[in-house]
Amino acid sequence: MTKQVPYYESLNLTLCGNMGRVHRLCRDVVTIAVEPLGLTQSRWTALIHIHMLKEGVTQHQLAQSLGIEMPSLTRTLKQLEAQLLITRCVDEHDKRSKNIYFTAQGRKILHTLKEKIAEVKSQLYQGFTDTQLDEMAQGLIKMENNAQSFIENNLVNKVSK
Repeated sequence: MTKQVPYYESLNLTLCGNMGRVHRLCRDVVTIAVEPLGLTQSRWTALIHIHMLKEGVTQHQLAQSLGIEMPSLTRTLKQLEAQLLITRCVDEHDKRSKNIYFTAQGRKILHTLKEKIAEVKSQLYQGFTDTQLDEMAQGLIKMENNAQSFIENNLVNKVSK
């Protein structure tokens, strides 16, 4: 008797490949939805990460959270400052570091941005039950943890060699 191939292995791309493609599509949907706010993908993702990490976050922490290099982040932050959405202040404890804060206008845009993202999520989640979405979220967290463990184990192995 032949073993049936699981559905996730029958996809044209690997499961991870499909996740990457879906991620890009979802990100593009949000970018289209927030374009009237004058926000590009790099700008809206930076604003969301600043909000998620809390105001006062350093540029370095934000770059790590976004997974980008400092020059790219600096360009985006300058654009957000030019739009009067954020301010950057020298950290009083570490003069080499800058902390990021929302302006009053930035908080208004953030509120609207979060509303737009909620609308997009509502459309993207159509046809899914809460249970399905919970299982998907739990699966993604487990896969992320497994990937992180793999990376950490390989870094340890490289150092010990």
